[in-house]
Amino acid sequence: MIYFLVLITWLVAVNITAYFLMRKDKIRAVRHGWRVPENTFFLFCLSGGFAGVYCGMQRFHHKTKHFAFKLAVVLSGLFWSALLLCGFFYFRH
Repeated sequence: MIYFLVLITWLVAVNITAYFLMRKDKIRAVRHGWRVPENTFFLFCLSGGFAGVYCGMQRFHHKTKHFAFKLAVVLSGLFWSALLLCGFFYFRH
């Protein structure tokens, strides 16, 4: 059970960070400043921040036309959903 709580804490932290990183990148894009590398967003998606990236994309209208970002969010969302489901059934007894 403790592993599941650690995992949930990790996901919450990564999603909040990813959301605010999307905000920061959007502000920098408007101001023509230094941008956050795209690979950073992919890394956040794969490490569980897919919901934060998705919410940031929708809220700030940022990177919504990039197919690679939509695909990364969907695939990592499916992966983490399956992982959480398997973890739930594994650790429930």
